[in-house]
Amino acid sequence: MKKLRLTEGKLRHLQNLSDENGVIGALAIDQRGSLKKMLASGKIETGEDGIVTFKELISTELTPYATSILLDPEYGVPASKLRAEGAGLIVAYEKTGYDATEEGRFPDLLPNWSAKRIKELGGDAVKVLLYYDVDDKPEINDVKHAWVERVGSECVAEDIPYFLEIVTYDASDEDVKSAAYAKVKAHKVNEAMRVFSDARYQVDVLKVEVPVNMNFVEGYTAEGVEAVHTLDEAKAFFKEQAEITHLPFIFLSAGVSAELFQETLKVAKEAGSNFNGVLCGRATWKDSVDVFANEGVEETRAWLASEGRKNIEDLNAVLADTAVSWKEKVEVPYEDVRGF
Repeated sequence: MKKLRLTEGKLRHLQNLSDENGVIGALAIDQRGSLKKMLASGKIETGEDGIVTFKELISTELTPYATSILLDPEYGVPASKLRAEGAGLIVAYEKTGYDATEEGRFPDLLPNWSAKRIKELGGDAVKVLLYYDVDDKPEINDVKHAWVERVGSECVAEDIPYFLEIVTYDASDEDVKSAAYAKVKAHKVNEAMRVFSDARYQVDVLKVEVPVNMNFVEGYTAEGVEAVHTLDEAKAFFKEQAEITHLPFIFLSAGVSAELFQETLKVAKEAGSNFNGVLCGRATWKDSVDVFANEGVEETRAWLASEGRKNIEDLNAVLADTAVSWKEKVEVPYEDVRGF
């Protein structure tokens, strides 16, 4: 079976991001534009400083229960210094969002950051987010392919793991929450994973969506909503996803509820998926945004210490029963690596 070949340096960093079993239970709080909008809806005027403070609270209160945290360098550097001892650090390298006036959802990098600077900050991995439609125009995807290659080369030069987050869409239909998109989501997600598993991209870990919208899966639909897939069909897509790549891959939560995300991981396990953990954001902490924006810091701290902690510990319990070690997918080009 084909395996990912890691240098000793990348291996050490990846171990820093994982638990002792080689499972990644990471916390994501690299949101910027979307978080700013969420906070702006509250009664308290938080401003730019409020975004920094909110990330600090998340890092302080929740990293004791996570293997690592994903932060952005624009607002998250102070929070990176407050993470619990033993919690690894993943740093986002891309600008937030995309230019909606231009066709293609092209990505861009933060101009005053680099893989070298992320490593100097103490980062254990570089993460970039790519909006990708495998069926888009070849000239659009070619630009994206080159962009992913460019970051991969930087990560190789700095000997730091490269996490590629792929968020899929359909260029002909903007509504990714629709039943129409649910019918094609597995194709979009799984084929994108196939593309970026190619060695030319130098990706070490794929951060990906689950291949189905569980809100359209039989047994998980809301009242009055017609299912797009049976549960068996959904499981087949999870199985296909696992078989389409040899790389370690972890799931993003895509803002669904904590309960639905946990149930989704159980379905993935039942399907035979060999996923290697999660990088979970809003499913863990999104309800604390309203608390912060309307009640303040101490109330938010209390919520995170209770509800936030419960969300992440419940997720950890599910991961213990569902995720598998990324070490099963890795080989190292030398012998007798301590702790591997």
